[in-house]
Amino acid sequence: MPRIEFYVLSSVTPGERLRAACQLAMKAWRAGLPVFLRATDSAQCAELDELLWRFKAETFVPHDLHQDDPRAPVVIGLDEEPATEQGVLINLNPSLSPFIERFSRIIEIVNQEPDLLTACRENFRSYRQRGYDPQRVEL
Repeated sequence: MPRIEFYVLSSVTPGERLRAACQLAMKAWRAGLPVFLRATDSAQCAELDELLWRFKAETFVPHDLHQDDPRAPVVIGLDEEPATEQGVLINLNPSLSPFIERFSRIIEIVNQEPDLLTACRENFRSYRQRGYDPQRVEL
């Protein structure tokens, strides 16, 4: 059963949320775990791809879009099935992934934007209804 955590940011800025996703992806990759960054749409996939190239000048995070290389250490995608099992899902999509059981850890990143807060609260309830024990982590 995956460990589920909601990382809560104090800001409303969408860019801070994406930056946190990149930092968490780098940390998981450095720990030797495969990472799937699940975006809301193709524009956000492209933004994450670009941000992973430049968010830390001294560090390279090996990544690719799912359609280009589904086995990259860090994969950016939407609702594609992950090519590896037991990795980390960083969910930026307002809905739950259809592949929850394929991951050992799921991270939802929440900021203080009202619509996102509502969606994340619903996800928290949905995880509980499915028998998971989601945890809240303040950033």
